[in-house]
Amino acid sequence: MVQLFKFLLKSTKSPARAHFRSNFLDTLRLTVRGGHGGNGLPKYGGVGGQGGCVYFVAKEGLTLRKLAQNLRDKRVQATSGEDSSKVSIFGRRGVDQRIEVPLGVQVYDEQQKLLADLNEHEASCIVAGGGTGGCTGNNFLGRPGESRTVHLDLKLIADVGLVGFPNAGKSTLLKAISNAKPKIAAYPFTTIRPQIGTVEYSDLRSISIADLPGLIEGAHANFGMGHKFLKHIERTRLLLFMVDIFGFQLSPRHPHRDCLSNIYALNKELELYDPTLLEKPCVLLLNKMDKEGAKQILQNLKPSIKDLSNGLPACPEELRPSRVLKFKHILPISAKNSARITQVKQQLRETLDELAAQHLVTDNQQLKEQLQQRVGVIGPKIT
Repeated sequence: MVQLFKFLLKSTKSPARAHFRSNFLDTLRLTVRGGHGGNGLPKYGGVGGQGGCVYFVAKEGLTLRKLAQNLRDKRVQATSGEDSSKVSIFGRRGVDQRIEVPLGVQVYDEQQKLLADLNEHEASCIVAGGGTGGCTGNNFLGRPGESRTVHLDLKLIADVGLVGFPNAGKSTLLKAISNAKPKIAAYPFTTIRPQIGTVEYSDLRSISIADLPGLIEGAHANFGMGHKFLKHIERTRLLLFMVDIFGFQLSPRHPHRDCLSNIYALNKELELYDPTLLEKPCVLLLNKMDKEGAKQILQNLKPSIKDLSNGLPACPEELRPSRVLKFKHILPISAKNSARITQVKQQLRETLDELAAQHLVTDNQQLKEQLQQRVGVIGPKIT
């Protein structure tokens, strides 16, 4: 009877919805240990082999989830060096442990000290060195390898970071503009994990866009998705802001804010988290322009949106940033309008090309100045 009662209780528990069982993992904790050094042979002056080391190598296409599945016990250890012997005076070195990690991983120790930033393909770092082999300097006793706990923190690398409050239409845009298939619904917080889509062009050019979970006030202090969202926009080349032209209300307990106030709120959150993010080039999309009354709202807010400093005096103090964003382009769109989507795709490409050209010009100017210094002031001027 007791067993039957337990069975009935168990059968009433409904499994969690698949959408909330996130497969995305952006942090991982591992214990790594280098191999022990081999012992030396005092009689013949033999030297033990050095212990192997543990190192990480960045690879494209990998995920932290896959790495965690391959390392179920979250421990990595290199093999020990070989002891010296009559047959082999110099012991062989231990075998290194090569661990492939996703591109964009930052490695921290337990004191949150940055050990490595693996943001390039094939970039590598040693996280646990092997112990030295036994020799005259250590009484022929091999030393233990380095042992530590490291934290892998993944920051997505994308050309464009899509920024906005919940239910602004970011997922709808990403689905229309790229090959991504995000979940879309008419309620906030549909996106609970980052999505990356690739925008492809007819000439085989492609750019990547990261749709990140909707921001809320206090994200800079790690409220809501907090730092799990904000850290992913640090490596993007261009910020794509998206706001609802009719404003946004987080819940019935929160006040409704108009479009302009939402822009200031996004500006403020980025400023409080990392002021350098405001230096990134950005484009603003005003969504849901296909609805009735949208054009009139845009007409009223246009002067303040074009220059955010104009509306600062009327901005509520809690939303007022000390430094305002400067948008390279402002596009009124509807994420469901194919013609507008094509315009967004073209504008993103042109903006990224402009940024690349500016960077190239800066590099060439620096090269010219360096060459001028090497040639000397008496040499011909380089133009």
